[in-house]
This record gives sequence, C-alpha cells and structure tokens, in this order.
Amino acid sequence: MNIIRIGIDLAKYSFALCGVDQHDQVVLQRSLKRDELLTFFANLPPCLIAMESGTGAHHWARALIRLGHDARIIDARFVVPYRKQGKTGKNDLNDAAAICEAAGRPTMRFVPVKESDQQAILIVHRMRASYVTEHTRVSNQIRGVLAEFGVVVPKGITALKRRWITLRQNCADQVPSLAWAEIDKLYQRLLDLHQSILAYNRQISAFVREDTRAKQLTLISGIGPITASAIVATIGDGHLFRNGRQFAAWVGLTPQQYSTGGKQRLGRISKRGNTYLRTLLVHGARVELVHTAKRTDRKSRWAEKLKASKSWNKTSVALANKHARIAWALLAKGQAYQLTPERSAH
Repeated sequence: MNIIRIGIDLAKYSFALCGVDQHDQVVLQRSLKRDELLTFFANLPPCLIAMESGTGAHHWARALIRLGHDARIIDARFVVPYRKQGKTGKNDLNDAAAICEAAGRPTMRFVPVKESDQQAILIVHRMRASYVTEHTRVSNQIRGVLAEFGVVVPKGITALKRRWITLRQNCADQVPSLAWAEIDKLYQRLLDLHQSILAYNRQISAFVREDTRAKQLTLISGIGPITASAIVATIGDGHLFRNGRQFAAWVGLTPQQYSTGGKQRLGRISKRGNTYLRTLLVHGARVELVHTAKRTDRKSRWAEKLKASKSWNKTSVALANKHARIAWALLAKGQAYQLTPERSAH
C-alpha cells in the first residue's frame, strides 16, 4: 500500500482517515481513536497529511511533522467545494476524503503551522482583545445609565475618565444613591479592565523585546509591538506566501475583482482572512497618515500623494497593504528594514 496523501477529519476522540496512492485511487479509509493516531502514523512511511483548520489542528500538525510527515492545514472554507453531496450526506469519512482531495490541488493554499510559542502569544492577544471589547462595553454602559438621568457624557473612554471626579461631585444629587452604587461598581470594573489591558500590553512588549523578527517589524512606522507580535505569531517566517501581495490578499487588504472580457474592474477590499491582523494594520496606517506630512521619506511622500487624490479611508487601506508587504519581505527574506530617504534634487 503506497500512500502519498492522507486527509484527516479531526475530532475530540475519533479521527477519520482517507488516503490515496500516486494514481489518486483511494487505498485507505478507516477511523482511529485519539490514542491510536500517532502510533499509526509512526509506522507509516512519510507522506503528505492534511487536516482542516480548527481546534487541535496545529498540535497534531506539529506532532506529525516530528514523525517525519509533511503535515499541512487547510482553511475549512477551501474544503467545502470538494465535499461530495450525495445520498450519504455529511459524515466523517466523506469529510476526510474531501480534505484529501483538496490537499492534492496544485493551487491550494495552506495555513502556516504554528509553533507552541506562537500559539501562546496569540492567546495573550485574544485575551487582550476580549478585555478591550468589554472595556468599551462597560464605558458605553456607564454613559447610557447616566443618560437615563439626564447626565450626558462626551464620547470616548478618555473623556469619561477625565471628567469622572467632577461628574461624580456635580451630579451627586441628580442621580439616586441606589443608581450611583451600581454606577460606581461599573466604573471600578472599567478601571480593573484597564489595568488588565496594560498587563497584557507589557507581556506583548516583553515578547517583542526577545523576538528579533518582531523587533525588526517595529522599525516600520505604522507597526507597533502589538501588530508586530501578532504578525510574527500568525505567519512565522512567512514562507508559505510566495510574495507580499499574497500575504496582503490573505489578510484581506486587496480589492475584489469583477473583471471580464479583458476589462479590469476592482471593487472594495475583500476583507477575507485574518480580521484581527487586518484591523491592526489599518488602524496603524490611520495613525501613520497623521504624521506623513511632516516626513520626507519615500513611503511618506507616496502616502501624501495618494492622500491628495483618494479618501482618508482608501489611503489608510493602501498604506496598510504596503505595510503588510514590507512586513512579509522582512520575515521571508530576513532583511533589515531601511527607511529610504528623500532623494536630493541635485
């Protein structure tokens, strides 16, 4: 039995396998329990093993790579077109066959297999993002409760914190004491969340100081420690992308195409891929655009020229796209970032 490619449908306790030979003929279809999986592959000659992205995918991919196999992860959305829609319906063996079929396509794109340290820092990012969301929610809740009693606070968490002491004193009689007791609890929760976010920021900064790749990315104006660490933790060395444009497209910073008959029509950005990375890159580009007018390097002059003909939002996305490409080049080619100065008029 000469197996060259296997698709695995991952689960908690039971795993379905489908393998094919060099002629793409199915030669293996079986199910294994969790404690049997690595033993089975340890006794199998090295081959390509594919699985859908999801819970545990990176763990199993790392374990299979250590056994000498070529383990790859596929975005679940790319597997759907290869799933057979027959009378048998959806089951684990059909899913494994679809994964195996998808992995054999020459143009298939795979998810970078993350090391355990990469997953660890991404957990920090996810926890920080959830605290930031709750921080905003509590702030809006305080503002909404105060509005019920005719106390209007300007938008923004900073404005709320800056005016809190004065607000608490001046409106003490306007809001019932029972309501103030609950509002005070909410405000204390807001302060606790802020301290937690700062703690996560310190963890991320420590990671960047120790990781030479992330430290190199922070040299790009518009990419800070949070964005740099998220990029490194997500794509590693970036070798699964052929070029910077492919990485930018994977993040969702390239326009959708409606081209036909030789006419090229570009629409809005696709917003595919990693929403978190795209958000960080765009927000970083927005901040960078505030300062480009004062700078003379090539990137800033390009941004200023684009700003003169396009809207602020479009320019921000275009600059975020450029930052993504530069970041990929630094990671994939191991280059040092060099800011290109303004050319002399002479």
